[in-house]
Amino acid sequence: MTEKHDPTDAYEVIVIGGGAAGLSAALVLGRARRRTLVVDAGEPRNAPAAHLQGFLSRDGMPPAAFLAVGREEIARYGVDLVRDRVVDARRDGDFLVTLDGGRTLRARQLVVATGLKDELPPVPGVAERFGRDVLHCPYCHGWEVRDQAFGVLAAGALSVHQALMVIQWSKDVTLFLHRVDEAELSDLDLRRLAAAGVAVVPGEVAGLVVDDDRLTGVRLADGSVHAREALFVAPRAVPRTGLLERLGAELRETPFGSYPVVDERGLTTVPGLWAAGNASGFAEQVVNAASRGYRAGAAINGELLMADLDAAVSAAGREEPEGATTGAAGV
Repeated sequence: MTEKHDPTDAYEVIVIGGGAAGLSAALVLGRARRRTLVVDAGEPRNAPAAHLQGFLSRDGMPPAAFLAVGREEIARYGVDLVRDRVVDARRDGDFLVTLDGGRTLRARQLVVATGLKDELPPVPGVAERFGRDVLHCPYCHGWEVRDQAFGVLAAGALSVHQALMVIQWSKDVTLFLHRVDEAELSDLDLRRLAAAGVAVVPGEVAGLVVDDDRLTGVRLADGSVHAREALFVAPRAVPRTGLLERLGAELRETPFGSYPVVDERGLTTVPGLWAAGNASGFAEQVVNAASRGYRAGAAINGELLMADLDAAVSAAGREEPEGATTGAAGV
């Protein structure tokens, strides 16, 4: 049985997630005069960072200010925004979205832009300093800490790549193996590290040394302290794909977690269900996420337009009087 819903809770598109990807999709849809709602739980991935970098015209802007501007822009085009969390989503012809606050909303198309969560290494002090002088992306923060004494906290063999990358911003780099056995590193890894001038320090990291609210060192379990001013870590990425899975979207395994299979526009394997930003891939920076949201929004408008036109053509065919003829065949 089809459920009855308040028409005020029916939208053409619901966007789940109010970050760069979700707001960008909503902006395009609002400008296309689509009745659109953004549901924002208020948990942006880059909240710990003081600034965002690498976004042309927005370089150095605080993430909170960036999102505030985005919310103002979508409001100009009649896009609704609600601060709430989606707790369930299912299909009943259209998509039915249930909010934590109790409302159930209906949408013809659904965009999931819920991003991912960074799980940090359980080393005392790392979480407290994350986004300040404990960092993970040199493209996001390398310039701001350039020429300082860098540390890299190993989380696996891939951390060698991170240590090699950051030498572009500092020639004083130390790779702390932490719980990684040096035997896990290949001969090529070791030769590259040596060529790059990266020092390799074995031994478990016990914590950070902070003086006057600044990172000054890395302390090992044996009590030794290595002076460092910035520490790069590799968080474990946890994609927020629960809603996509619930709706039947196919996922693909990557070294960084399971992400939905999407086409070049962001459409998943479920018709009408889209993914954008870090909900669709690990490596989407803010500028990339905004681009993916824009592309999805434009594609959704086209999908809705053609669906409505095809429905009108079909309805017109059904309404044609029986026996009616046209053209030369009717002469």
